[in-house]
Amino acid sequence: MGSSFAKLRAVYIVAGRRTPFLKAKGNRGAFSASDLAVEAGRQLLLTMPFSPEALDGVIIGSVFPDATEANIARVIALRLGCGKKVPAFTVNRNCASGMQALDCAAKDIAMGRAELVLAGGTEAMSRYPLLHTPEMVEWLVAWGKARGFGARLGVLGKLRPAYLKPVLGVLQGLTDHVVGLNMGETAEILAHRFGVSREEMDAFSVESHRRLAAATDEKRFAGELTPLIDAAGNVYDCDDGLRRDSDMVKMAKLKPVFDRNIGKVTAGNSAQLTDGAAALLLASGEAVKKHNLPVLGKLLDFEWAGVDPAQMGLGPVHAIAGIMGRNGLAAADIGYFEINEAFATQVMACLRAWNDGSYMKNEIGDFAAGLGPLDMKNINVDGGGVSIGHPVGASGARITLHLLNTLRRNGARKGIASLCIGGGQGGAVLVESVERADG
Repeated sequence: MGSSFAKLRAVYIVAGRRTPFLKAKGNRGAFSASDLAVEAGRQLLLTMPFSPEALDGVIIGSVFPDATEANIARVIALRLGCGKKVPAFTVNRNCASGMQALDCAAKDIAMGRAELVLAGGTEAMSRYPLLHTPEMVEWLVAWGKARGFGARLGVLGKLRPAYLKPVLGVLQGLTDHVVGLNMGETAEILAHRFGVSREEMDAFSVESHRRLAAATDEKRFAGELTPLIDAAGNVYDCDDGLRRDSDMVKMAKLKPVFDRNIGKVTAGNSAQLTDGAAALLLASGEAVKKHNLPVLGKLLDFEWAGVDPAQMGLGPVHAIAGIMGRNGLAAADIGYFEINEAFATQVMACLRAWNDGSYMKNEIGDFAAGLGPLDMKNINVDGGGVSIGHPVGASGARITLHLLNTLRRNGARKGIASLCIGGGQGGAVLVESVERADG
């Protein structure tokens, strides 16, 4: 079977840039979400032979932009100098928002509605707000309505200390309020279902840091990373969540976060809360030839799948199986995979589910039996969310960009990038490494 774009125009990724992923350290980060995306986009567009006004659109994924950055894609487009005529819109598919932006841009190009689109994702998780409790909001409304000393004194008397307790925006955003579970609790469910031990999670995490350290030392991110400079002149030129001294002894000392009694998921074997952005330039074949653009790869297909929200981490299994089945591919046909590391146990559970024949037959379908096994040797070869970090709006764009660079570096042809998605979904993109447009 052909890809979903097979009967439409081909869609190419020309190039991409991303910022370093900066770990949230308890205080507001130096950069807003739009700051991050503007810097990634600016460095990318500076390498192009056309002006930003030549773009047909800007599409950005972001989960929780600041109130001052409503429709953050438009803010970014204007700050990039795209001018008033270039339209822009923001998409939100939770952890896969950056990948959804690529899908939207690819559809416009494939259908002939656009030639050049800047797409990607951004998130400043360190700047997620502190919120008021509902009781405090009601009290503030009453205070605003009160007129006169007596009325205000009466309202003041109704204020309770408990009202002042802040609500963490990041915790609210990482909770599925339909099933009443935060993302870490869903990871604990997967650990129990698939028998993933604490030691296995910790070993996975140590390996993620080891892979990132090796990739950093060998400058494998040089073609995609663009440094940041804050207002004080401080330079950020690498992913700062890397823990080179990570080992099993240190990991074992960390306490469970989400189930303090019998839990296994810790801060060390979970993705880090992170600030970061990634921007990719997508183009039609006609635009590639018109502007004599380089080509990093070709977007072949996207897949979106739904799963139980309480076990949302299994989303990649369903999305990857779906995209393989539609395109007549097996695991052996895929050179490299990127599976976003929301939690160590989440990726491990995906592998165990994939390699469990009964799960694949019962949950995916009979065709899944022929897809072949998966293992970690060609998955996240340069580290993942546990070590690099997971700015939720940006990760889908980052793993797609890095997958293409990995394919190019290793002379491989096809790759799949995938994420689990809060709310019970999975997303995947199938890409091909090519150096020129067809025809």
